[in-house]
Amino acid sequence: MKFGAHMSIAGGVDKALIRGEKIGCDTIQIFTKNASQWRARELSKEEVSRFKTNQKETGIAPALAHDSYLINIASPDDAAYEKSLEALLVEMKRAEALSLPYLVIHPGAHVGSGEENGLKRIADGLNRLHEQAEGFKVKILLETTAGQGTTLGHCFEHFTAILERVKSKKRLGICFDTAHAFASGYNIKTKKGYAETMKIFNEVIGTEKLLVFHINDSKKPLGSRVDRHEHIGKGYIGKDGLKHLLRDEQFTGHPMILETPKQSDEEDMMNLKLLREIAGR
Repeated sequence: MKFGAHMSIAGGVDKALIRGEKIGCDTIQIFTKNASQWRARELSKEEVSRFKTNQKETGIAPALAHDSYLINIASPDDAAYEKSLEALLVEMKRAEALSLPYLVIHPGAHVGSGEENGLKRIADGLNRLHEQAEGFKVKILLETTAGQGTTLGHCFEHFTAILERVKSKKRLGICFDTAHAFASGYNIKTKKGYAETMKIFNEVIGTEKLLVFHINDSKKPLGSRVDRHEHIGKGYIGKDGLKHLLRDEQFTGHPMILETPKQSDEEDMMNLKLLREIAGR
């Protein structure tokens, strides 16, 4: 498996690869812009070129992107919905310019309009985006969520409902977040629970759609529906709990991205070391 972390783009997106190499990443995730702002500084040709050069020199692959947390393509509010779709198209264009294979997004929150309405809004939005970005190679990966508030994506059936409505199904995949799945009620901590979770995933969606993992321990217990990440081995899933996934040969070669709390690179290095030890590397 390819282990990595979400890396800062301070000073330019190309710097993230250098930071990733420094701490021993095989793969990385980045924001291509400030995640807390709607506006995006345009990527210069020079910055894009440096990114691609740095990727070749570091050998880090794949590098993937995560969209802004402001985006909500399940919103019932037309103004917010249109603004979110415009912003997501910009994110797709930036990922495509950097030759990133995946753009991870949170499905969105229905904000009281109901799950069915929210899921339809997501699918309709993705169909529009696919038409606007015809020919793009980047795939959108819908991320599993903890189900906090009215957030969608806390059960696998939500993704099936979206996929059934999306015309270009090959342009979509799933990012499985361990902390989110656990908090939403999937007991991946036990051997039996992990096997049952993956069996359900395969029956409902199909494991061929599962392309990326966010590897996080959970600060909150099973079924809490609260999204709080914790360092590897220090949460409710624990090292023994994560072992079932990290030693699952069907996911060999898949990117495994840390999104654990950090004040310094040392924390990422500590968590990467633990992941490799748990995986038997």
